[in-house]
Amino acid sequence: MIIGIDIGSTTTKAVSIENGKFVRKIKTRASDAVTAATGAFGKMLLENDVKMDIVEGIMITGVGASKIKNDIFGIATRRVDEINAVGIGGMFLSGMNNIIITNIGTGTAIVEANERGISHFGGSGVGGGTILGLAKKLLPTAEFGGIMELAKTGNLSEVDLLLEDIMDTDISFLNRESTAANFGKMSDRAGSGDIALAILNMVYQVIGILSVFAARARNTGRVIVTGNGSDNRIGQKILAAISDMYGIEFVYPENAEYTTAVGAGLLWKGRAGR
Repeated sequence: MIIGIDIGSTTTKAVSIENGKFVRKIKTRASDAVTAATGAFGKMLLENDVKMDIVEGIMITGVGASKIKNDIFGIATRRVDEINAVGIGGMFLSGMNNIIITNIGTGTAIVEANERGISHFGGSGVGGGTILGLAKKLLPTAEFGGIMELAKTGNLSEVDLLLEDIMDTDISFLNRESTAANFGKMSDRAGSGDIALAILNMVYQVIGILSVFAARARNTGRVIVTGNGSDNRIGQKILAAISDMYGIEFVYPENAEYTTAVGAGLLWKGRAGR
């Protein structure tokens, strides 16, 4: 058994890879990288009644991986580049090769992955961290669950300037309900729900448009969406609207949140079969 651990800035995810297959997964939270890694490893063993002596190795990646200098609990521990882990994990979980992967975490990384190799196409500092940071100043809650609940009641037209606010007709492929300027209106009537939805809308529109540009640059009509931000229902609806406008399909593999941890685990001895 190989344990792959993705040590994020707030959330750490771990998976077990057994005979080339993705078998188990867990998630934990800790701000300290060492606590996060050891806690995720221990939780994996305890919750699944797994004996430590069957763990052959541990593969760590993510922003906190550089803080782990030694083997974890005496088990051979290796670090792997996060971009490579995203690429391998994305191909494995999607069952596709020659793909563009948009990995939404604290920020957003866009990765090109195929059988010739993995490369960092680009990305943005806009991501989950942007949502939480703006919420701290603009909303009564900075908890992600609370932000989502507020956003469900939101009305974008109270915050965003829409094309219908400045034009009487559609323009190009954009209809009159399209965003002309994020936060470009900010009505005095705008409430917390409206602002929460506008924050999500801005973040996922930026991510979506960058993904479209990456896909078009590589002549593909598909983008694989992974990372913590892939499992955001409102975000998925925003990306669906972008998909309709630009003809780019956004694909969400099962267990997409665990893509980086899965890729790390698979890299212990190279890629394994699904």
